[in-house]
Amino acid sequence: MFHALFRKKHLSQLMSDTEVEGHRLRRSLSVWDLIALGVGCIIGVGVFVLPGVEAAKHAGPGIILSFAIAGLACACSALCYAELAAMIPVAGSAYTYGYATLGELPAWIIGWDLILEYMVAACLVSIGWSAYLTNLINNILRGWGGAMPAALVNAPLDWSDTLHKFVTTGAVVNLPAIFIVGLLTILLVRGVKESSRINLIIVVIKLAVIVFFIVLAVWHIKPANWQPFMPFGFGGVMTAAAIVFLAFVGFDAVSTAAEEAKNPQKDMPIAIMSSLGIATVLYMSVSAIMTGVVPYAKLGVPDPVALVLNELKMPWASAVVSVGALAGITSVLLVLILAQPRILFAMSRDGLLPPGLSKVHKRFKTPYKTTILTGLIVAVASALLPIKIVAELCSIGTLFAFIIVCSGVIVLRYTRKDIIRPFKTPLFPVLPAMGVLLCAYLMANLPKTAWERFLIWLVIGLAIFIFYGRKHSVLRLDAAPTAQPAPRD
Repeated sequence: MFHALFRKKHLSQLMSDTEVEGHRLRRSLSVWDLIALGVGCIIGVGVFVLPGVEAAKHAGPGIILSFAIAGLACACSALCYAELAAMIPVAGSAYTYGYATLGELPAWIIGWDLILEYMVAACLVSIGWSAYLTNLINNILRGWGGAMPAALVNAPLDWSDTLHKFVTTGAVVNLPAIFIVGLLTILLVRGVKESSRINLIIVVIKLAVIVFFIVLAVWHIKPANWQPFMPFGFGGVMTAAAIVFLAFVGFDAVSTAAEEAKNPQKDMPIAIMSSLGIATVLYMSVSAIMTGVVPYAKLGVPDPVALVLNELKMPWASAVVSVGALAGITSVLLVLILAQPRILFAMSRDGLLPPGLSKVHKRFKTPYKTTILTGLIVAVASALLPIKIVAELCSIGTLFAFIIVCSGVIVLRYTRKDIIRPFKTPLFPVLPAMGVLLCAYLMANLPKTAWERFLIWLVIGLAIFIFYGRKHSVLRLDAAPTAQPAPRD
């Protein structure tokens, strides 16, 4: 039985699964589509939400260093993702890679973890989207003495660190978060190529707005605001690095679309590394400007970029940036809701989840059932939960997935030397090992509550695997001996 839990799925079988009629995705994405998906997913929360929250809570101006450390850890992981994505161009990302390298039980744990990563990240992003929409509309209504009703744009629940339980806030529901999740879910059901075109337009708008903010605010930096640089100590910088790590989650979301790429062996490495490099430079630049213009203690809000411009008495610019932030965060949410259904799709195709979830829409050729399911869960959670809870949960799930991917590269290099690798992680095994160690170190710096919730999530996942996934696994059923025919009289 122990051996059965770690049976691996051969690469030839992984590739043949992509050609099964009724479970086959359409290959329609170019390298530019993939880069736009990466940039679209990475650059959003990391610029428009997290720098302010983490500067105020954990890092101060040292948030610049937090992004640099997180970016370094991501670079090691990104190179490993690039190697595996080019070698195994199949939907499922780290889940599929784990199935090929570590076995069925580890693959399930990774897949279950990726559900936490992408769904919680989508909740985080939709909450930030709601905050920027509220700021934009309030700026417009302020001239008439109006404002969005607070009860309909905030979460009704918050977590009390002193009471160690959820408390009510007086709000009813975060209505804008529900709206944007529902809209993007409908778009993604209709087709990935159509969604990628809209994403490309949004990415151009987003990058233009970020450059606009940099040019506008850089002249107002006061170096005194950078002192002290690490008010919470280096430990605070590392805690922030562990949390802002989720801001880089987009590059691995690119790998979930490998099965829909036209030339995945060549294009996946280019898209993954290009999107990560662009994001790291912009994150550090915006963080430096933000903490240089406004004292870090004031930045603990869901819309810190808008706050900076409001502090500079530029409400018109705040409104422009809010539009750009809405566009940017929309593209992040679009890719996250695109990525999550493909994880569920791959797990269902392997029999670890109910088979109906891996059905492809006859007309649109999209995993429509898992897309709708993802949209419903994200909409409900983002309507009810506060931003700080989902940020911590998302980071720990992301870091764990990256450790598995870096480990998978090491395992495959030694156990499957015969496999053709269109792209190889350089400085092997140093970079993959660094990726494992850096991610593990960042995980260790996350708050205790994040670990507690993560372990509860894993226990629930293991229970589902034991009582359903293990019994219905396609790999297990294929390996089972066939029944002997009854003897004839």
